Amino acid sequence: MKIYTRTGDTGTTSLVGGTRVPKNHPRVEAYGNVDELVSHIGLLRCEIPEEDKVLRKIQENLMLGSAHLASDGEKKKLNNFNPGDIDFLELEIDKMTQKLPPQNAFILPSAPRQAALCHIARTVCRRAERSAISIEDKSESIFLVISYLNRLSDYLFTLGRYQNLINNISEDFWLV
Repeated sequence: MKIYTRTGDTGTTSLVGGTRVPKNHPRVEAYGNVDELVSHIGLLRCEIPEEDKVLRKIQENLMLGSAHLASDGEKKKLNNFNPGDIDFLELEIDKMTQKLPPQNAFILPSAPRQAALCHIARTVCRRAERSAISIEDKSESIFLVISYLNRLSDYLFTLGRYQNLINNISEDFWLV
């Protein structure tokens, strides 16, 4: 099978289900942003190998979420997005937060590299969340994906802070 189809050469693509839409359609923007996030999470898997199992699970959830964002809802039944995966992120956040010092100011992303990469992934996650909100069809699955992205950005923020802690590097606070 060839990687290229030439069907997108005119600026359109197919949603899951077959509906053709412009490549700047809100669904395409949303799942494209999630795709970028999946790649950033892959980089985190390389940089934070002790979190590989959790980060891989996140990638799997993002792929399913992306499929829901990319679906026209017409022809193909997708697996349901599991609300328990949001709970899983909250548990992971809580485990790290118990060990972290209080945060009293905004954090400027910086060293270590793992922390800075977490913050980059967090901002891409927030963009993915904003673009998912732009989808007019707000089915239950879309709401779950939006909730997951919201919690994932919290997880990535916390993971960044946690990387500072375990690497014994002070956080760089922005003080007004």
